Amino acid sequence: MSSSINPRTYDPVPARRVAFLGLGVMGYPMAGHLASAGHTVTVYNRTATKSEAWCAEFKGVATVKHAKTPREAAQGADIVFCCVGNDDDLRSVVLGADGAFAGMQQGAVFVDHTTASAAVARELYGAARTLGLQFIDAPVSGGQAGAQNGQLTVMCGGDAAAFDAVRPTAMAFSRAFTRIGDSGAGQLAKMVNQICIAGLVQGLSEAIAFGQHAGLDMPLVLDVIGKGAAQSWQMDNRGKTMVEGRFDFGFAVDWMRKDLGLVLDEAKRNGARLPVTALVDQFYADVQRAGGNRWDTSSLITRLAPKKD
Repeated sequence: MSSSINPRTYDPVPARRVAFLGLGVMGYPMAGHLASAGHTVTVYNRTATKSEAWCAEFKGVATVKHAKTPREAAQGADIVFCCVGNDDDLRSVVLGADGAFAGMQQGAVFVDHTTASAAVARELYGAARTLGLQFIDAPVSGGQAGAQNGQLTVMCGGDAAAFDAVRPTAMAFSRAFTRIGDSGAGQLAKMVNQICIAGLVQGLSEAIAFGQHAGLDMPLVLDVIGKGAAQSWQMDNRGKTMVEGRFDFGFAVDWMRKDLGLVLDEAKRNGARLPVTALVDQFYADVQRAGGNRWDTSSLITRLAPKKD
């Protein structure tokens, strides 16, 4: 088993020919789980050396190769998975003469794991249908650790038949792969997820900072209240590192601000009022100004923690 993914048991499913576009901190291990589950995988990455490194790592696990363009990667694939940065990155690997849609065979399914706007999901869903293809928006939650462990939670929007066709294959890197509704519903569900996280992290930051100002043994306090109603994933996985002031890991502040920008734009369209989310977004801007662009999102506490002597 490769060092970039952690061992897990894969359910037996028919081997498929798949492509994976985008080998970042999420895509690299996700594609690795597909190979380790026995699928034939062709990868594409904008920086070709990353594709070459991935193939070198997984060549002993399954049939793997890398392609020079998204179109080349998508040729002959039953399913094309993708995980890139934002709406524009997504369009660049999907559309145009070298885009994935130009290489996909009739009936093939494009599954997009990028956290992007619901609008671009619906746009590409429509473009796919015109070409006789299928498109599923499928943003993920679980972070880099979830990708490495093959334990991502995936929220999907799109046609039920296409979803059913890809789900068994996608379970190679998922703990849950769920259809939320029609095209765009996956992205909207991810926005709900990010709203929850923003509020939780700010609340946890204030709680820890309060306890530190009060002179409490905060690791002990977190152990105690973590057994009660205050328990959360953020407390379990980030509480003690927040106390220690360690943030050089995890989901970067830059990424969270990108996601919250999508949330706030969508709220303007649908009329939702998000006062806490908007405020936390500005708090993250403070962290960026302090040089914390690549710090984990739990670094919100840096605005509040007592100054060390």
